[in-house]
Amino acid sequence: MSDRCTRGWTGLMPNRTDTAVAVAEQLHHECSTLMELYRAKESFAADVPDIRLVSVPPPSPQLDTKDKLGCLHSALLGCQSLLERAIDKEEEELGRENKGAYDKQRKTVKDRLSFLLNDTGELLKAVDGGSTLTPNVQLESQNSVFDLKTWVYQVYKEVDYWTKIAISTVQGLPTIITKEMARTTSSRNIRSTYMR
Repeated sequence: MSDRCTRGWTGLMPNRTDTAVAVAEQLHHECSTLMELYRAKESFAADVPDIRLVSVPPPSPQLDTKDKLGCLHSALLGCQSLLERAIDKEEEELGRENKGAYDKQRKTVKDRLSFLLNDTGELLKAVDGGSTLTPNVQLESQNSVFDLKTWVYQVYKEVDYWTKIAISTVQGLPTIITKEMARTTSSRNIRSTYMR
């Protein structure tokens, strides 16, 4: 029974990480498309400065798996908050010209980010939790319509940035998570043997 349980956990984890990577890769592609549509819609140059809007340290190699996933999950929560705020502000302040490809792409990015958050949350639970930081986000400082448009674009760039971080972070996890889950399951099996 314990052997079957261990195989179940280790067999499950790579699939979960593969799914998270696939969702992040799709989100990265969709963010790129959204930024292109936004630049075309607003006649924007591509040279908007990179400013980090989510203040969570990127997952570093020195952190254990739980902390890496905790940092990543926190940053993605911050991105979700910013994206929702950007959509609301854009609709309030700038209005809607049409419900074309841009609006559909924006909704797709928002939904895909929710999927990625769910996947990273599940991975975090699978390695016995881990703390998530409260992300510090930089809200818009709008002095003009142009400032708001620039901030909205920076939000899209921030989602794209953290999506790339998610891809690299989660790609490095399958063997680590599998080893940790096997070790955890093994310790539980040893404890249950002594408890009998």
